[in-house]
Amino acid sequence: MSDSDRPNPDALLSFIQREEAARKRGRLKVFLGMCPGVGKTFAMLEAAQRELKAGRDVVIGYVETHGRKETDALAVGLVEIPRRQFEYRGVRLGEMDLDALLARHPQLALVDELAHTNVPGARHPKRWQDVAELLDAGIDIFTTLNVQHVESRADTVRQVTGAEIRETVPDSVLDDAVLELVDLPPAELVQRLHEGKVYLPDRAATAAQNFFREGNLTALRELSLRLVADHVGEDTRDFRVAQATTAAWKTGHCLLVGVGPSPFSEPLIRWTRRMADGLRCRWLAVHVESSRALLPAAEAQLEKNLATARELGAEVFTTTDDDLVRGLLRIGRQQNVTQVIVGKPAGTGWLEWLRGDQLLRRLARESGDIDLQVVRAEKSGTKATGPMWRPSFQSSLQQYLTAVGVIVFTGLINLGLMALSGPRVPGLVFLLAVVLVALKLGRGPVLLAGALSALIWNFFFLPPRYTFSIEKLEDFILFALYFVVAIVLGQLVARIRTQEEAERRREERAVALYEFTRELAEATSRDEVVWQLVTQVSKVFHGPVGVVFAINNMLTPHPDGSLALSEKELSVADWAFRQRKASGRFTDNLPAARAFHLPLFTERKAFGVLAVELPDNELTLSQRDLLETFARQAALILDRVELRAAAEQARLLAESERFSRTLLNSISHELRTPLAASTSAASALAAAGSATPEQRQSLMDEIQEANARLNRVVGNLLDVARLESGKVRPNRDWHDARDLVQTTLRELRRELASHPVSLDLPHEPLLVRLDFSLMQHALGNLLLNAVAHTPLGTAVTVGTKIADGALALSVADRGPGIPSALVSRVFDKFFRAPNAPTGGSGLGLTIVKGFVEAHGGTVSVENRAGGGAVFTVRLPQPEKPPIVEAG
Repeated sequence: MSDSDRPNPDALLSFIQREEAARKRGRLKVFLGMCPGVGKTFAMLEAAQRELKAGRDVVIGYVETHGRKETDALAVGLVEIPRRQFEYRGVRLGEMDLDALLARHPQLALVDELAHTNVPGARHPKRWQDVAELLDAGIDIFTTLNVQHVESRADTVRQVTGAEIRETVPDSVLDDAVLELVDLPPAELVQRLHEGKVYLPDRAATAAQNFFREGNLTALRELSLRLVADHVGEDTRDFRVAQATTAAWKTGHCLLVGVGPSPFSEPLIRWTRRMADGLRCRWLAVHVESSRALLPAAEAQLEKNLATARELGAEVFTTTDDDLVRGLLRIGRQQNVTQVIVGKPAGTGWLEWLRGDQLLRRLARESGDIDLQVVRAEKSGTKATGPMWRPSFQSSLQQYLTAVGVIVFTGLINLGLMALSGPRVPGLVFLLAVVLVALKLGRGPVLLAGALSALIWNFFFLPPRYTFSIEKLEDFILFALYFVVAIVLGQLVARIRTQEEAERRREERAVALYEFTRELAEATSRDEVVWQLVTQVSKVFHGPVGVVFAINNMLTPHPDGSLALSEKELSVADWAFRQRKASGRFTDNLPAARAFHLPLFTERKAFGVLAVELPDNELTLSQRDLLETFARQAALILDRVELRAAAEQARLLAESERFSRTLLNSISHELRTPLAASTSAASALAAAGSATPEQRQSLMDEIQEANARLNRVVGNLLDVARLESGKVRPNRDWHDARDLVQTTLRELRRELASHPVSLDLPHEPLLVRLDFSLMQHALGNLLLNAVAHTPLGTAVTVGTKIADGALALSVADRGPGIPSALVSRVFDKFFRAPNAPTGGSGLGLTIVKGFVEAHGGTVSVENRAGGGAVFTVRLPQPEKPPIVEAG
């Protein structure tokens, strides 16, 4: 096998992964026909019966047999989910019960009429959205569809048949579907129509004269064949690309279509989708946002156009630029676009034609290596509703009166200047007044000031005076130029103010996002994230905000939310959470809700839902983008907080495991050593029948020493357990600190035998209030620590005194000391210095610290000058000791 014929491992793995992902999601099979009456439902039921015989669980979700006996017969034996009843305009209508079908969760569900529009009140406006939810739940679907209902083919069908197609299915729904063509020659279909097998006789006669003409049917048949041909072999092509057997299908095409608020954008989007299907390439829908604000109707049309582009599978981009051509080409070059799709100028007026022609000329001139394709754009069913943009600057009546007042006042001044300077100087003074007006007022007042000042100058100052006629050519030219300058000033002011308003809106969005991101960056818990999210969204959108999280498989509102969510709103939020799609108001998913619901999710998991109740009746494109950005940022921070908590948990678990290993190793050694010594001495004692009394006493001393060591190890473990459980409660009483030291030394005389101990104790009794047993244990651990870490024969000093209202108890040695980097760790549990001798559990100093802190005191360590270390215990003594009377 040559290298070119070898499978591409990466592409093959990608292909297998796509197949596995498709298996997790339900599979969609569409029985496609050129029009009603070809037998789509019949073919679907036949296929369902075959699946049933193969042992699959098949259920009818919704099938419309239209009372045909042969079709009804094919439904026998199939379980049918009862339809859900809705009341609409006084009529009860049955729709597919989506919830019941999801609860039943069959392997295969039959759902007729994919393009059907649901009754208002259903979860989704369109049936194809119901099907998408079923597919996401892992249920396979058989469905039916006519070619005229495919979104990208709807314009062509309208051109061929003259019929307006109102119910369409996005092409993206069909991308991963298996298409089975249900074909019938047009002549046979017309015959079926006349026989009453398609419509009732009265309706059949009308249909035969209009939609069901043989020419229309032939064209529709060709459309359906072409659509199926575009999908046939898709899996084979993907597999062959994975095998890398040929490069014929690898294409570098990338299409771009501009999307605006015009009704002409929608057919251009569909045309681009069809072309992308033919080229098997990606395509972009780009909206260039200018500084001019859109009217509500134009904003709604723009959102509809962008939604259509998303449904058809486009990559949607939005950029900001006052120059449409520059914005389109910038995105085109960034995304390596090969063709830009534009429509022919279709305006009827000369101005519209001129604008369109200028756009085409600039695109052709500036596009460079990017091809330009001009197509005829048919207007969609939506009619234009007049102007699209809001007035750039709306001036009040007061501004117009101010402009008139300024010009009249300037005219009175010019009357005084007329005698000194002639008629032309007043014109310059009027122009200065217009400039000053332009600095403060809007376009309308500036234009009014320019026109009024020109007329006043002409009537009162230019010869012949008190008439509107002009005698000299230079005066006429001066007057005309003056008027043009005034108009240009007005336009310039309007543009500057429009750009200022647009920059202000962009600045508000940027500042809101910056503040939100900055505050979120400091959040360390989910509650802090929710608080910042609710605060910022409420501040920007001026409405109540709620956040819900999944707790024990149920969505629960967070208490920091300001929006009270009813059971209905929680069900809408639950749908958004499970489907990871926006739902509720301003969407096509459960639009009857009063709040807009956005899921908070990342690629790793879904966390909850953000619900916002907007006070306005519209959600603009920029507002939706900002809300989605807020939701994405919050989800990322929630993911970070959860991962950080998981990492901390893993760290603690690893630390716990390390402690467990250390404890096991240390305790094993500590227990084994005294047990081995005790066992050895006991065995020797039992075998030494003729041993001298001194030898027997030595063996017994070894057993006692081993038992004492073993007792200390067990005692340390029990003390640590008491400290960690918080059950250590000092039983304070008055004791002589000198007795504490002497008693401890007597208990440890065997262990301290090889180290001389010097005492620094007061001569008089030193009464202090403490728990004698706990502090004896703590002092003993300090002495044993000094003995373990100093050479044989090294002296140990024990001192005690009252200093600054506290008992200071110190144990000093002349050993190697403690490295400065380890001073802060010597009291940690299981800590042992690197140069420590073998043996020891690493718990002695931890117990010292615990017992001292239980008294409200402190323990510290520092290295001594000349070598060694000194441990100092300080126990506060707020009470004065009692006075002991001599007896």
